[in-house]
Amino acid sequence: MELRQLRYFVAVAEELHFGRAAGRLGIAQPALSQQIRKLETDLGVELLTRNRRRVALSPAGAAFLPEARETVARAARAARVARRTAAGELGRLALGFVGSATDELLPRAMPVLRTRYPDLEITLRESTSAEQVAALARGELDLGLLRPPSPLPAGLRTRLLTREPLVAALPVGHRLTRLPRLTAADLRGEPFVRFPRAKGAWMYDLITDYCRGDGGPPPEVAQEAVMMQTITALVAAGTGVALVPASQRTLARPGVAFRRLAAAPLLDLVAAWPESGAGPARGAVVEVLATACGSRGA
Repeated sequence: MELRQLRYFVAVAEELHFGRAAGRLGIAQPALSQQIRKLETDLGVELLTRNRRRVALSPAGAAFLPEARETVARAARAARVARRTAAGELGRLALGFVGSATDELLPRAMPVLRTRYPDLEITLRESTSAEQVAALARGELDLGLLRPPSPLPAGLRTRLLTREPLVAALPVGHRLTRLPRLTAADLRGEPFVRFPRAKGAWMYDLITDYCRGDGGPPPEVAQEAVMMQTITALVAAGTGVALVPASQRTLARPGVAFRRLAAAPLLDLVAAWPESGAGPARGAVVEVLATACGSRGA
């Protein structure tokens, strides 16, 4: 018994006419009759009674019809699920992200993803870049939004989403807020709220190198914090100053003033995923994220 034979039987049973059923199916009537006879032979029962004037369902055919309809419908649903999954419209995706991705990127991208792929289940997990790299390697994340370490770990692929400068975050009323742009020399001697090196050596070293300038001392650490929102909250409380991604300015946190930096270091935000085990949903999500950032190309 073949699936096409069930489709043929359903058409004949609904039309009760071989000619009309053949036209509906787009096949020749003799071929349709042959397949129905083969189905009856395989089942060992008569499904249809026919004479020159009419076609009717036998008792066995009447009982068989709803089961055949359900089987045909289930096969069609299975095909749709397979096609939608292959197109990235169905399934699950675990997405990691650094806190600064919530400033602009995720608020722009998530409504698009929900509208375009309503049946794609996306699990969000906020974590540092280093934590995401480890989770991607363990298979706990499908995709990460992170600040890429250098060198990039083996087995990881990335796509640049956005590049932004660091800016200085100062408590409102701080003496340096009178300057429109700050240098490393201006920041020397200031207590810093900063990202711990254990959570991301690349980011830590980038800030340290900038503050040292031409051989100056490293910044004085007043407090370490992991999440950017926590860092800016501590700045607002007067704990110290900080260097943060420029996208933090969009949050307009009370108590914090932002100033541009001379020769500001640049931060990359990338989508990262393992080279192996790529899924269609991942590619679809990366495209939406790239569009939200105005990024093009691989």
